[in-house]
Amino acid sequence: MARTTHTVTNQTPPLVGYDVFTADRVLTEAVERHTAPGLLDEVREDLSALGRAAGSAQLQEWGAQANDNPPGLRTHDRYGHRIDEVEFHPAWHRLLGKGISAGLTAAWNRPAGHVRRAAGFLVWTQVDAGNCCPLSMTHAAVPALRADPALAAEWEPRLTSMVYDRELRPAHLKAGVVFGMGMTEKQGGSDVRANTTEARPLAEDGTYELTGHKWFCSAPMSDGFLVLAQAPGGLTCFLVPRVLADGTRNVFLLQRLKDKLGNRSNASAEVEFDGTWARRVGDEGAGVRTIIGMVAATRLDCVLGSAGLMRQAVAQAVHHAAHREAFGGKLLDKPLMRNVLADLALESEAATTLALRLAAAYDDGGEQELAFLRLAVPAAKYWVTKRCSPVAVEAAECLGGNGYVEESGLPRLVRESPLNSVWEGAGNIQALDVLRALQREPQALNAFLVEVGRVRGADHRLDGAMKNLLAEFADLEGIEGRARRVVERMALVLQGALLVQHAPPEVADAFCASRLGGDWGSAFGTLPPSLDLTSIAERARPTV
Repeated sequence: MARTTHTVTNQTPPLVGYDVFTADRVLTEAVERHTAPGLLDEVREDLSALGRAAGSAQLQEWGAQANDNPPGLRTHDRYGHRIDEVEFHPAWHRLLGKGISAGLTAAWNRPAGHVRRAAGFLVWTQVDAGNCCPLSMTHAAVPALRADPALAAEWEPRLTSMVYDRELRPAHLKAGVVFGMGMTEKQGGSDVRANTTEARPLAEDGTYELTGHKWFCSAPMSDGFLVLAQAPGGLTCFLVPRVLADGTRNVFLLQRLKDKLGNRSNASAEVEFDGTWARRVGDEGAGVRTIIGMVAATRLDCVLGSAGLMRQAVAQAVHHAAHREAFGGKLLDKPLMRNVLADLALESEAATTLALRLAAAYDDGGEQELAFLRLAVPAAKYWVTKRCSPVAVEAAECLGGNGYVEESGLPRLVRESPLNSVWEGAGNIQALDVLRALQREPQALNAFLVEVGRVRGADHRLDGAMKNLLAEFADLEGIEGRARRVVERMALVLQGALLVQHAPPEVADAFCASRLGGDWGSAFGTLPPSLDLTSIAERARPTV
């Protein structure tokens, strides 16, 4: 009898067929913490349904298909007419439709809307981060449009609809719409005040004709876009519909799609306006002030997206280690691997806990909470998004060579991981935004200090970090050169305070010892061995 050479043993089963939401203890605890008891059963049921879908083999396959078949640009039809359309794989449309029907664009008009949406967005990122871009832009357009009550009344019901209508037709004929955004230009980048796109007023009040070029236009297949352009009164925010009310297509010339490192399923484009019809949002000259509500909301989504990517990376690593045997036992039981996994789990838990706390502040909407968000959002966006790449890379290494192979899914997470740090203002932009708030908005600093001060005296390492941070705040002269240092410490102190307040003692102890107390190396897996690493790693293990 011939001997077989391909008997497969000691391979980890795929992490599939599970509830992504309920398998995440940190996320479920955060939702329970920030949701009113009377709503909790409904919110849990909705999120569990989304979690089961996200963990299903079918949707995981859709995510892979959408990334393996990136969008394509069609500038002209077969007869030579300009159409400027983006074609997506059917799997991408299915995922986007599922995200919209799950309420990921409907936070503004639902009870506990921001917490339930934040948890759902974190779950949905783990299927495919690409379709989360239009979900984010559509959600975030609402606060910007509220600068014009008439526009908000017209567009907000469409933006918050739970119906996905992919056809390009006038918005008033659609049950739901999606939005994109175009702010940056090739000569200015993040310095949007250097924009040169011109807005010329038309006869009808509030309407303009745009001429210019946008270097990055997010979600170019959308029904409408918020853009910045120079009006006679200065930089102004505009709504650009893709299709005009009479059914004709607005002038929206797609020049090319960006060939990106990751986020392959999503389209980002360069677009030209040449006599493009637009409606003003807010006052002339108030463009940055008008669109800042959209920017703040999308920055929170960057935090949520990074937290979701980290969670999936850590879940894959712990799942692998729980099943793979080496050197006489399970990898999860090996002290050194356990240290690595616990260290990664700490980073993921801190990110998720902070992200849901920010979402809860949006739901509260009080003056104190809004002041807290003014500092906490850019600080969190700076720090959490920067932690995503090292977590994804280390998690891939936990799978060994298997983690370097596309079929594992880890390379897709690694490619995606730098994205949220770059989008909606890269690291220096976030750090400078924090400095601006520190110098001009004392109520924001007060709200931040109240938040971290809730646990003063609970952990000596956290107390020491707070003291050092106050010393940094006391010297604002020449602070720009050390802005990253200050913002990093702010984010770590805030994460530490939240974990001391809400996480199990072993998690808070490990975070404070390593991130705040300095008992940590320069790579993951260097936690003090005296900590309860087994409990920390086990807490991060997804239950299948």
